[in-house]
Amino acid sequence: MLTSRIEDGEKLLAARTDLDEWLSLAKDDGSPEVLDALAEQIATLDGELADAELAAFFRSEDNVDAILEIHPGAGGTEAQDWAEMLLRMYRRWAERKEFGVKILDYLPGDEAGLKSVTLQFSGPYAYGMLAAEKGIHRLIRISPFDSSGRRHTSFASVDVYPDAGVDIDIDIKEDDLRIDVFRASGPGGQHVNKTSSAIRITHLPTGIVVQCQNEKSQHRNRETAMKVLKARLYDLELKKLQAEKQESYESKNAIGFGSQIRTYTMQPYRLVKDHRTGVDAGDVEAVLDGDLDKFIRGYLLRAGNES
Repeated sequence: MLTSRIEDGEKLLAARTDLDEWLSLAKDDGSPEVLDALAEQIATLDGELADAELAAFFRSEDNVDAILEIHPGAGGTEAQDWAEMLLRMYRRWAERKEFGVKILDYLPGDEAGLKSVTLQFSGPYAYGMLAAEKGIHRLIRISPFDSSGRRHTSFASVDVYPDAGVDIDIDIKEDDLRIDVFRASGPGGQHVNKTSSAIRITHLPTGIVVQCQNEKSQHRNRETAMKVLKARLYDLELKKLQAEKQESYESKNAIGFGSQIRTYTMQPYRLVKDHRTGVDAGDVEAVLDGDLDKFIRGYLLRAGNES
């Protein structure tokens, strides 16, 4: 994280130095070419400053990949098509950021759109930025699926989770373990283990019991048993997280009126408005094409000011 901050600072300093040089040149040469280049450099520095401002609000835990899920609300094909539009929007946003995107799970809709999708986004502060998108998204438009040309309102939910990857350190306290040493059992003869090298480990807080007697040394058996215990504890934590996630999903507001974080209006007027921050944009097509930074920035600035 520190390295990336240093690199960002160096980019900001380089943009400022370039701007100073163009300003000096513009004083002596006010040609349209020089002025255009100066304007371009001002825009570059403005972008670097905006990125630096946002980076100040990120925490170290924000600099991880993100898992994003989209689920349509009630409304059948209309809502499922809206969920597909959101999928495209986030993929286009990722392209703009040069982030990696991987579809982990996709369930297509019956006629159009999708019933659910899960994606992984890889890039600097992917989770920190996409956390701004968590909530209910509402679309108002003339439905392409309505032969009468009536206006419809559709909803879809977006959930975002940090992707910690597979390298998770399971902290196991020695006081939480009961370790029993016993003589390995097996067929008689010369292969019977004459020493007490088999290991049984009981994790007292969870009651999980593992044992290993295949190795000839007590040390190796303990090492293998601990590896199995860590795997079982990790699996237990994943199941807890899944249960909490399901409970949260079931207890959240219905995917409908009054619970949306953002509304995308295409008729009778054109406007995208974030109800948490008041940020809005009139170019609905640009937003649906992935131009989300304005809304993410507004969310992060608001969250930073409240903390």
